Amino acid sequence: MAEPVDRVLPWALLLRVHAAVLPRLERALAAHQLPLAWYDVLLELNAAPGRRLRMSELGSRVVLSRERVSRVVDELERAGLVRREPNPDDRRSLFAVLTEEGRERLRAAAPAYLAGIEEHYTRHLDEEEIGVLSRALARVLEAEEPPHR
Repeated sequence: MAEPVDRVLPWALLLRVHAAVLPRLERALAAHQLPLAWYDVLLELNAAPGRRLRMSELGSRVVLSRERVSRVVDELERAGLVRREPNPDDRRSLFAVLTEEGRERLRAAAPAYLAGIEEHYTRHLDEEEIGVLSRALARVLEAEEPPHR
């Protein structure tokens, strides 16, 4: 008879991997004076149509609390990497918009970020494992994350 599957182990390992890899990615980006939270926001804005998102949309896409997103956008705005613009369709909301300088900083830091992911994460996995892990995590995310508007 097969042993029961430990259904908590994958979650515990995911948290431990996150805790182990994140500081290494932070160090990789430090050479570009770009904290990981900044990189996350810039990456999402760069991928968005028109390189802009409503603040509420940005908050739902990044791996930060909504309160922290506002503070990070404040910091990015002071650094000239993002600007806020009023939403012409809804005066109550603002867009966060990636500036050209923000895009340049993101591009400059991307090789270090991607190399960090390879060095500290994906090099430990083979192609099949990457595929299985990607599909499994995407399925959980699809079930639990609200859809982007």
